[in-house]
Amino acid sequence: MTDIEIAQKVKLKNIKEIGEKAGIKEDELELYGNYKAKLQDKIYKRLSEKKDGKLILVTASNPTPAGEGKTTVTIGLGQAMNKLKKNAVIALREPSLGPVFGIKGGATGGGYSQVLPMEDINLHFTGDMHAITAANNLLCAALDNHIHQGNNLKIDVRKILIKRCLDINDRALRNTIIGLGGNINGVPREDGFIITVATEIMAILCLASDLTDLKKRLGNILVAYNTKDKPIYAKDLKVNSAMTVLLKDAIKPNLVQTIEGTPVIMHGGPFANIAHGCNSVRATRIALKLGDYCITEAGFGADLGAEKFLDIKCRVAKLKPSCVVIVATIRALKYGGGAKLKDLAKEDLQSLKSGLPNLGVHIENMRKYGVPVVVALNHFSTDSDKEINEVRKFCNKKNAEFSVAKIHAEGGNGGIDLAKKVCKICSKKSNFTFMYTDNMSIKEKILTLAKEIYRADGVVYTKESERALENIKKLGKENLPVCIAKTQYSLSDDPAKLGLPKNFNITVRDISISNGAEFIVVITGNILRMPGLPKKPAAEKIDITSTGKIKNMF
Repeated sequence: MTDIEIAQKVKLKNIKEIGEKAGIKEDELELYGNYKAKLQDKIYKRLSEKKDGKLILVTASNPTPAGEGKTTVTIGLGQAMNKLKKNAVIALREPSLGPVFGIKGGATGGGYSQVLPMEDINLHFTGDMHAITAANNLLCAALDNHIHQGNNLKIDVRKILIKRCLDINDRALRNTIIGLGGNINGVPREDGFIITVATEIMAILCLASDLTDLKKRLGNILVAYNTKDKPIYAKDLKVNSAMTVLLKDAIKPNLVQTIEGTPVIMHGGPFANIAHGCNSVRATRIALKLGDYCITEAGFGADLGAEKFLDIKCRVAKLKPSCVVIVATIRALKYGGGAKLKDLAKEDLQSLKSGLPNLGVHIENMRKYGVPVVVALNHFSTDSDKEINEVRKFCNKKNAEFSVAKIHAEGGNGGIDLAKKVCKICSKKSNFTFMYTDNMSIKEKILTLAKEIYRADGVVYTKESERALENIKKLGKENLPVCIAKTQYSLSDDPAKLGLPKNFNITVRDISISNGAEFIVVITGNILRMPGLPKKPAAEKIDITSTGKIKNMF
């Protein structure tokens, strides 16, 4: 059966029952029908003095274009924990419509380790993505209206930083010209769109501690410079309060359930290759209060999502992970070792051996943060015993715990061994530390990540990025963490350099400041903040019956 067919056969529990299981009172739920709810702010006050549970981060080695089931393993691990009678709460990101209708798919897991109702979650869910899109575009509209109405702030139309957004992959909107058609339609200028999940609004929503913090951060968004090179912020346009109003419900985390009834708090969804790639601080904090174990994920490979989770999110929220689970698949390791996409189902020990050093780097990198590691092999039916043993031997040599996770086919039962090993590791002390300190310069932070995480020889800066860096220095913001936008397919900034590339530099093409989110965005290689659709997008297969039943969504 397909994922959606499996999901549609499940009899969902009422969300009130899921809330009760998680320790949430009924009056702390804001219901969105029978199977979805938002968490009201009063729950934070009630649980504020409760001790935090153990924080488990699920990440991965570098993936294939289809992804390696990191969310599936996160969900399966949570289900397995509950089968062991452990009080576990899962904290996930929300899906973006871009991948849903593109190539990668949704973000609700797969097989018998899914979050439900998967159709709702992968589509409009509770409207969070639309609210973020509206807030971002309100800011853009206010800026262009200000220019049209006399431009009292003397905004330089050549130095506007904010872009409009849309949560659909649409390459044609990357670069646009607006204001055409005469004076009534505004001032003509170059503009463009980025995908909603790559916006600073998304990052801010995920890092804000409450509504007051959200409004302050929104006001601090750097939107442009004036004709005298002075910064212009969203608060100068007097719309940050209205933006906060649009986000008043979106800031509340969402409660849903897995196939096996495990509570899931799902909130926020920035991409890890172009943003910081983690779910919201609010969702993680409440999951830590509700569960003895909070199982969360970070996007793409550990060089992207895990690094940003550890260096940005943990820094902001003062979190301390107890364990890192690195998801690997035999197909991704073979792909990194030189096998063609069409041949990944075939046994290929040579490509596997060539690809294993990529996994080794991720194991070593996570240990640099002082956090113990477990490798979870996400099992596919095409995996041979010889290939599995090869990965097991490699992990043994690396002195890393190893578990074959059959959670796609078996749900929580297929993750029992993994759950036991994670619990054992969580009983040990974590010596978590950051990769760089706040007082290092921006270039020092970038170089540290380039050498320690990507294993690059050095960093090359374009003239444009050097100019941008000088502007950030003038703003006095060098103390902020860095968020490096980079391809997910390679440790380098070149998606064609798979496995363990050597003798390369990281090229910094541009640098910008997300002043409200409070981090520096470093654009490397040819990374794009508005993806395009593939030749055969998933949207071509998705269908709906006359009775409203959705078909062919994964």
